[in-house]
Amino acid sequence: MNQTNPFTFASDDKRYHTWNYHLRNTFGHKVFKIALDGGFDCPNRDGTVAHGGCTFCSAAGSGDFAGDRTDDLITQFNEIKNKMHEKWKDGKYMAYFQAYTNTHAPVDVLKEKYESVLGLDGVVGLSIATRPDCLPDDVVEYLAELNERTYLWVELGLQTVHERTAMLINRAHDFDCYVEGVNKLRKHGIRVCSHIINGLPLENNEMMMETAKAVADLDVQGIKIHLLHLLKGTPMVKQYEKGKLDFLTLEEYVNLVCDQLEILPPEMIVHRITGDGPIDLMIGPMWSVNKWNVLNSIDAELKRRNSYQGKFHRKKEVKLT
Repeated sequence: MNQTNPFTFASDDKRYHTWNYHLRNTFGHKVFKIALDGGFDCPNRDGTVAHGGCTFCSAAGSGDFAGDRTDDLITQFNEIKNKMHEKWKDGKYMAYFQAYTNTHAPVDVLKEKYESVLGLDGVVGLSIATRPDCLPDDVVEYLAELNERTYLWVELGLQTVHERTAMLINRAHDFDCYVEGVNKLRKHGIRVCSHIINGLPLENNEMMMETAKAVADLDVQGIKIHLLHLLKGTPMVKQYEKGKLDFLTLEEYVNLVCDQLEILPPEMIVHRITGDGPIDLMIGPMWSVNKWNVLNSIDAELKRRNSYQGKFHRKKEVKLT
């Protein structure tokens, strides 16, 4: 590490705390994330809390690159694992329950699904994507037990701290619910990764920075920074057609992400910093399809600024807006 950039992560040559760097330091080798579709539904779709789902969410429940839900979990796992090994010869695996809401079922169902992949050769842990309103006490108790015997992350979709936006995207839970969900998990020492989305309808730069600042002040260990992708067939298409959504430019996104990284705690693990949607479903922004260009542009901007994750981090109380 050099003095002008004290938080450079040498093995990645990055100026932010990458997921890859963290896993290599934790396990000593490459770890692949195997994205699975566990066949779950979502309480925001099936009427448990609402109908229709979040307006940005695809028909695949944001699991467009996960396994095929018509296959059993072992088949999904092996097919994706084999594809990974076409690129990387060696490595271990994290089973990632990605599609829909992966704690939206009775505990016995969760156990059947999680344990079936946790016992596979080379699996070192689980990552479970869910909602903060799908963490009943018995589920949290089971997650706490899992956390004692494997490497566990729970990913919670925040997207925004702004209630006006939350209503516009039909998130169907408020920020208080999110904080409560984080606290439930952290009580048991379970690692939490918060998802935020840049480019949501009617949000400006200041609002997106406020969401990042709120996450910086929460007791969470990781963050996924997403770029909003407008996909065909999602309810958000109608909002776009009504003029409620303008796509961020590449330059705007790169500068915003760098601003957000600068105020995050340096120890917070950045699981994702951009993303790409299925090309056949993409309406925009189309520049995001070139993922490596986005990543390289973020690296270049941090270097140009002589900046890094945590440069301007200051611990403050979370304030509801």
